[in-house]
Amino acid sequence: MSSHTHANTAIDGFVAQAAAKGVAREVSLFLLLDEMPVVGDYVMVHVGYAIQTMTATEAQSAWELFDEMLAIESAMHGA
Repeated sequence: MSSHTHANTAIDGFVAQAAAKGVAREVSLFLLLDEMPVVGDYVMVHVGYAIQTMTATEAQSAWELFDEMLAIESAMHGA
């Protein structure tokens, strides 16, 4: 299982168009009814659902952590 941060690029009802690292996808906002994000907000996405909003700094930190984990995993499988 994985979660990733995405920036909302468009919102239509409870569905956002979001992009992260050059990949665009539709993301459900249904779980964030109490804190509905707006275009430009960052959200943590898990299995297609936005599960929390984040600041740009939090999103950057999350990506740095994900990248570090992937590098460690790659090094472990490459050794």
